[in-house]
Amino acid sequence: MSRSFFGELRQLNWQDITLRINAMTAADVQRALTAPSPAAHDLMALISPAADGFLEQMAQRAQALSRQRFGSTIGMYVPLYLSNMCANNCSYCGFSSHNRITRKILSGEEIERECEAIKALGFDQVVIVTGEHPKKVGMAYFREHLPRIRRHFSHLMMEVQPMRIEDYAELRTLGVDTVLVYQETYHPALYDQHHLSGFKTDFQWRLETPDRLGLAGMSKIGLGALLGLSADWRTDCFMMTEHLRYLRERYWQSRFSISFPRLRPCEGGITPAALVTERHLVQLICAYRIAFPDVELSLSTRESARFRDHVAPLGITSISAFSQTQPGGYANTHDHHLEQFTPDDHRTPEQVADALRQSGLQPVWKDWDAGFGRQAPSAHTSSDSSDALSEHPHPVRHTRPATAIHEEQQA
Repeated sequence: MSRSFFGELRQLNWQDITLRINAMTAADVQRALTAPSPAAHDLMALISPAADGFLEQMAQRAQALSRQRFGSTIGMYVPLYLSNMCANNCSYCGFSSHNRITRKILSGEEIERECEAIKALGFDQVVIVTGEHPKKVGMAYFREHLPRIRRHFSHLMMEVQPMRIEDYAELRTLGVDTVLVYQETYHPALYDQHHLSGFKTDFQWRLETPDRLGLAGMSKIGLGALLGLSADWRTDCFMMTEHLRYLRERYWQSRFSISFPRLRPCEGGITPAALVTERHLVQLICAYRIAFPDVELSLSTRESARFRDHVAPLGITSISAFSQTQPGGYANTHDHHLEQFTPDDHRTPEQVADALRQSGLQPVWKDWDAGFGRQAPSAHTSSDSSDALSEHPHPVRHTRPATAIHEEQQA
């Protein structure tokens, strides 16, 4: 098979990396803080338990790098949920197919009302979210409705099921600028434990999604690991770092962003395998900013208002506000039984913006005009990679070992 991050990941030993992270010392952290270009071992030190006593120094450096690279601006965005339909059975998600909740797909008229309600709140950047159901909420649905949404907003992001290279290239023509895809965990066996049926059981297909996005020439690619799903959350974050390094080297034409989702209460939710505290999250945000000064870092309403107000100046470049995590949630803010998870920060957009201003930051509601910086998509494909990465079996998968899935792909 052609090169992808799946091959790179197989060369990384989870247990060895976990031991190395936990063995880091205060001297290692001090060296990492003064490194002009932090390497992989420096990132290990910055996310290690040994760095807990250096949070103030990390915060100061992270904030200085953020102001140097991004100024005082911070982007404002909001999620737009089009559907809670999902064909996957995942242990941690409120949209999981095994949960007995009311399912809904927004019609064109309902989407129009949602867009108008969001525009009335002041937003000009949205992240379009659906459950993962390619048959009912797939490319045909997106072809019909994305042009309608694009007319309202200057910047469209998407968080939907993984797709083929040619689908991502088409999404660009429909006005999509950014695609977010969270691996959830980089540990294949743990991944199998939490993804019980559906397309999402295919660890490799999901892991190679950013490769396909890069080959399709997507403007920005977003990564994230679900914090708390793995007891070794530091190792998961390091694996994501290696993923980011690989992508930046290979798909340098694209920009990249990192999100920090922590497990939140939801229908059918699970108990986290590890408690990732707010202090831990501050450490991660500062570590990523120090290691990657020009990568965008995003923070959602999963976190509390108090926490977001304090951490935003340290390294965050975009922040959501007044998020409704159910389809139709902005036109009808009182109906929460369809939501994916329960947000923690319920403030209005202007209240969040005021808090940012009080911290010396400048909220940015509109990132760019629709006509600027957009060009016809040109997939960055090569003959030895695009075909192999774009293929995916169409039948919905059920519970089976990842090795069996990969043997079928190679056959």
